[in-house]
Amino acid sequence: MKINENYYNLEQSYLFSTVARKVNEFSKNNPDKKIIRLGIGDVTLPLCKAVVDALHSAADEMGNKETFRGYGPEQGYDFLQNAVKKYYENRNVELDTDEIFISDGAKSDLGNILDLFSKDNTVLVPDPVYPVYVDTNVMAGRNVVYANANESNGFLPLPDSNQKPDIIYICSPNNPTGAVYNKEQLKKWVDYALNVKAVILFDAAYECFISDDTLPKSIYEISGAKKCAIEFCSLSKTAGFTGTRCGYTVVPHELGELNKFWLRRQTTKFNGVPYIVQRAAQAVFSDEGQKEIKENINYYKENAKLISLTLDECNIWHVGGKNSPYIWLKCPNNMKSWEFFDYLLENIQVVGTPGSGFGKNGEGFFRLTSFGSRENTKEAMERFKKLFKV
Repeated sequence: MKINENYYNLEQSYLFSTVARKVNEFSKNNPDKKIIRLGIGDVTLPLCKAVVDALHSAADEMGNKETFRGYGPEQGYDFLQNAVKKYYENRNVELDTDEIFISDGAKSDLGNILDLFSKDNTVLVPDPVYPVYVDTNVMAGRNVVYANANESNGFLPLPDSNQKPDIIYICSPNNPTGAVYNKEQLKKWVDYALNVKAVILFDAAYECFISDDTLPKSIYEISGAKKCAIEFCSLSKTAGFTGTRCGYTVVPHELGELNKFWLRRQTTKFNGVPYIVQRAAQAVFSDEGQKEIKENINYYKENAKLISLTLDECNIWHVGGKNSPYIWLKCPNNMKSWEFFDYLLENIQVVGTPGSGFGKNGEGFFRLTSFGSRENTKEAMERFKKLFKV
């Protein structure tokens, strides 16, 4: 037996595990202090009524012999594929149902899609970046290079003609920075990928938070994208499915064998999303479901606005928030990311995520999320003002 020695090349601890350990230690030593968590991007509002009703109805079906369902299609039931297809049509993006694959979330598919590619491929990811992009490729032994995202370019790097990657990761709205590419910027990435014959893995998990109608929510709004891009999306943040688990991945026919390969991979290694969850997901795309989830999304957007306005009052530089649930701030007084994490925890018991955990360009920056309750978000920002407002 030989182990995969690439695991030795991973960071010893996953970023959010380290955050949790530090918070737990502080809480144990300071049981009288209220900690407000604005770090991990988990939702706090419950599933909307349309979704819960669909879950109950589907559960009832599973309890009757006439409507019971066993194994379903690994790529998803056609009723949910058609619902996603219609969702894209509303944005003037035409897809075939067999280009849409239902999954248990974007995170899973972003890792599993790598089964389709040789380990000899060079992977380009932005820095800072969601750790899963890097870690899954390190596990496979691929060469990883970086696109330089920084304060001067608004954390929206553009292609570098000196780099010749085979796989390109783009996340817009970005996690962790909250920055969003416009159509002209994404067009440069699409043209670049076509020129170097690379495939773009486009993470659209936060598309529902884009308020500016001029900004693209799907890479397929860009001409030529179907020839070079696979898109991943999730209902985790869109509809609060972090604990329910459902998402979808689009692999266009224009990518040639990749569509067939992904179908083959999924039918071999994946048994599909539970029927009751897919019925719940279908309800998300209903008229009533869309109305209800937008109320929840707007709740989080208001939290983001509150955080952004507070940082403005405290004269703290930041991006994100307007079109994203994430706010990416520059640590005051030239503090390092983990130094700032400890400073907040010790002084005002507010927890965020150190930017350095997302890459070397994240050093000196910090991520806050808008997924907390309104009450906790307000209290956290009042604490910020007492600590930083001049």
